[in-house]
Amino acid sequence: MIQWWQILLLTLYSAYQILDELTINSSAGSPVFAGFITGLVMGDLKTGLFIGGSLQLVVLGVGTFGGASRIDATSGAVLATAFSVATGIKAELAISAIAVPVAALLVYTDVLGRFSTTYFAHRIDAAVEKFDYKGVERNYLLGAIPWGLSRALPVFLALWLGGDAVKAFSDWLANNAQWIADGLILAGKMLPGVGFAILLRYLPVKKNLHYLGLGFAITAMLKVVFDYISTLATASSAVKPIAKALGGAKFEGLPMIGIAIIGFALAALSYQNAINKQVVTVAAEQSESGEIDDDEL
Repeated sequence: MIQWWQILLLTLYSAYQILDELTINSSAGSPVFAGFITGLVMGDLKTGLFIGGSLQLVVLGVGTFGGASRIDATSGAVLATAFSVATGIKAELAISAIAVPVAALLVYTDVLGRFSTTYFAHRIDAAVEKFDYKGVERNYLLGAIPWGLSRALPVFLALWLGGDAVKAFSDWLANNAQWIADGLILAGKMLPGVGFAILLRYLPVKKNLHYLGLGFAITAMLKVVFDYISTLATASSAVKPIAKALGGAKFEGLPMIGIAIIGFALAALSYQNAINKQVVTVAAEQSESGEIDDDEL
C-alpha cells in the first residue's frame, strides 16, 4: 500500500523533474535519478536504482531536436518503482508492463504541456510591447505550471487510483497467464540492450573503435581479476589461520566508480587531443593567410 505522504513526495518530484530538465538541467530529471528518489521514498533503494538504471539504458540513445517530444522514461521509472515495491511484482515485469507503457502514454501530456505554454508566451509578447518587465517575469514563471502538471497530474492519479488495479493485474498474470509474465520479464531484460544499440548506431564508433575495444577489455579483465580475488577470499575464510591473518578483511568487486574514473580519463584524453588538433589547424590557417605570427614580431 502506498502511503499518502509517499504519493505527495513523488507527485512533487514529478513536477520538479521536468522543470529541472528544461531549466537547470542538473540530471534530476533522468530516469536513474527518478529511480533513486522513488526507491528512497518507498524504502527500497536497490529496486529503484535497478529500474531507473534500466530505463536510463533504454533511452540512452534517444534524443530530441527542437521542440520534439519523446517518451517520458522518468515518470515511467517513478511509477514502475513505486508499484514494484508496493505490490511486490518483479522489477523486470514492472519495467515492461508499467514503465514502458506509461513512458509512451505521457508523450501526449508532454505535447499538452508544450501547447498550454503558448498562452503565456503570447502574454509575454504583449508585455514586451508595453515594456512591462514584471509581466514578462510573471508570465514566464506561470508557464512552469502546465509543464509541472503535465507530469505531476498523471503520476498523482496513477499512484492514487492505480495501486489496486496494478496488484490485481499482477495477481492475474501470476495465476492465469504466467507465460505472459515471463515474456514481459524477458522483454524488460532486453530493453537496456536496445538502448545501447540505438546509442552505438549514432555514435562515431568507427572513428573511435580503439576506445570502445579498450573499454570492454579493461572491464572484462578487471572483472576476471576481482572475481578471482573474491573467490580466493571466500575459500580462505574457511581456513582459520588465514582468516586470522587477514583480520576479517572483506574483498569486494571493483566498484562502478573505478570504471567511471577510467572512462573519464580516456574521455579527457580524447577531448584534449581534439583541442590540440583544433589549435594546430587554426594556427596553420592563420599562417597561410599571411597574418603575422608571434615569433615574427
